[in-house]
Amino acid sequence: MKHLQVALWGVFPYVALILFFAGSLWRYRYDRFGLTTRSSQLHESRLLSIGGPLFHFGLLFVLAGHVVGLIVPEWLTEDVHVSEPLYRANALLVGGVAGTATAAGLAILLWRRLRVRAVRAGTGRSDRVLFPVLAAVLLAGLTATLMGPVSGNYDYRLGVSVWFRSVWELDPNVPAMTSAPLVYQVHALLGMALFALWPFSRLVHAFAAPVGYVTRPYVVYRSRGAGPPSGARTGARR
Repeated sequence: MKHLQVALWGVFPYVALILFFAGSLWRYRYDRFGLTTRSSQLHESRLLSIGGPLFHFGLLFVLAGHVVGLIVPEWLTEDVHVSEPLYRANALLVGGVAGTATAAGLAILLWRRLRVRAVRAGTGRSDRVLFPVLAAVLLAGLTATLMGPVSGNYDYRLGVSVWFRSVWELDPNVPAMTSAPLVYQVHALLGMALFALWPFSRLVHAFAAPVGYVTRPYVVYRSRGAGPPSGARTGARR
C-alpha cells in the first residue's frame, strides 16, 4: 500500500507534468496549425452560445479559485485579515457558483454534441477520452466544494495544498495527501490525468487564445467608393 501511495502522490504528478510540458512543446513544434478547438459553430449556434460562455467563464473562476486555494498559504490570508470562516464562506459561494456554471456549460455542450449529428460526427478518439475525464474532474471538484461545510474538521489548505506546493519543491509530502478525504484524492488524480491528456486533446487550443487581440491596433477599412485622396483629386484637376 505504501508503494502505491508513493506512486500516486510522489511519482504520478511528475509523469503528468512531463507529459503536459513535453507534449505541449511537441504539439507546438509539429502541429502548430492543429492548436484549435475545431469549431462547430456553423452546424449549431444556439446551444453553443449558451454552453460555451457558461463553461469558459465558469472555468476561469474555478482556475482562479484553485490558484488561491493551492498556492496561497493559510497564514498569508490571515496576515491580510481574511479570517478562515470568511475564506471558507467565500470559497463555498464563489467556488460553488463557478463550479455549477462550468458543469452546466459542459453538460449543455455535451448534449449539443450528442444531439446534433454533424457535431457528433466531428467527435474524435481523443474527445471520447477527454470528455468523461473532464466531466469527472468537475463533478469531483464540485462535490468537494459543496461538502466543505459538512466535511468535519478537514482543512484542505493544511493537507492538499501542502502536498501541491511540495510537488513543486521537488519533495512530495505524500502523507499530506494520503490523509485527505477520498473525494479530494479522486479530484486530484483526475486533475493530473486531465493535464496529462491536455496536449493531445482539443484543450490545447487554450495556448492559442488571441490574447494579443486586446492590445492590437484597430484595422482601418476604407470603401473604394469613397474616391481617391484629396491630393490625388487636385492633381487630376490639373
